[in-house]
Amino acid sequence: MSSTWGEHIRISIFGGSHTEAIGVNMDGLPAGEAIDWEQVLAQMARRAPGQDPTATRRKEPDQPQVLCGLLDGVTTGAPLCAIIVNQNQRSKDYEGLRVRPRPSHADYTAYVKYGNHHDVRGGGHFSGRLTAPLVFAGAVARQILSRRGIQVASHVASIGEVEDTPFDPVNVPAELMERLSKAYFPVIQKDAKEKMREVIEAARMDCDSVGGTVECVVTGLPVGAGNPMFDGVENKIASLCFGIPALKGIEFGSGFAGSRRRGSENNDPFYYDENGRVKTRTNHSGGIQGGITNGMPLVFRSAFKPTASIAQEQDTVDLTTGETVKLVIKGRHDPCIVPRAAVAVEAAASVAVLELLAESGLL
Repeated sequence: MSSTWGEHIRISIFGGSHTEAIGVNMDGLPAGEAIDWEQVLAQMARRAPGQDPTATRRKEPDQPQVLCGLLDGVTTGAPLCAIIVNQNQRSKDYEGLRVRPRPSHADYTAYVKYGNHHDVRGGGHFSGRLTAPLVFAGAVARQILSRRGIQVASHVASIGEVEDTPFDPVNVPAELMERLSKAYFPVIQKDAKEKMREVIEAARMDCDSVGGTVECVVTGLPVGAGNPMFDGVENKIASLCFGIPALKGIEFGSGFAGSRRRGSENNDPFYYDENGRVKTRTNHSGGIQGGITNGMPLVFRSAFKPTASIAQEQDTVDLTTGETVKLVIKGRHDPCIVPRAAVAVEAAASVAVLELLAESGLL
């Protein structure tokens, strides 16, 4: 299994849902960057389980322990390694899943690829628990970006059919981004959260799950980060975001909606602002043209499938007998992963943008 990403800012995530610990190694960080530990813990708390009826009942403090790379709260330039101890496992809930795979989970594909040697407990290395070290990496990256005037925020854009107000892609207020980047279950329109909670609770009561979308924005980016073809901004962000379990789709700017428009409707007209800077009046491009940032807000949306582990009886197969059998999944699972996934999307965006700046000589 390869869980390493990046060329200039490299991260390697290790561990499994029920191993002694999980963690991340970050290499290539600039030296001399002060890291506010309270801000790190605030981001970790946004992802932590067991704090809301919409999430799994598993409780984990998610307190990172830095092994190296920080000295007196400042990056040393050496690899920064942090672990998060797992404290609340119920491995017995996963007995039998090795040969009776959960529908739409990684149990079957891992069984075949790794010859039945994979760690099935809690999903092992395929678990959403591995987003905790990603969030830690993002918490470090976003502080480095913030010093360079770059902000990252997201909101739960939809749960099922219920939608939140989207970002204004041209002008995203800094105060709004500050509020969202501190919130668990971030939404722009506050009454949308209660409607979304109702949808999640209805699914939970049916022993089912529901999916949704997260919209993320990055502001303050310089013009010129990224490359055409295979090393573009979209490529970098998407490749890291797809490491978040349950993420099944991503679109930038107007995305699929733009495919239903004419060019005259979807193009972004240029103009000079009062400071002589080139801007666009609309932002259907999502702040990216030719794989390169154009200085406008970078906007993208991620789609998350419903949590695969549900308590309803389902059909599966017994890989030892060759028979079709019934399966009832035990354990503590999120009826909707989206509220906790928002901070993971921000983390992926933060690390990817740091990589883009480093490779473009803009860090």
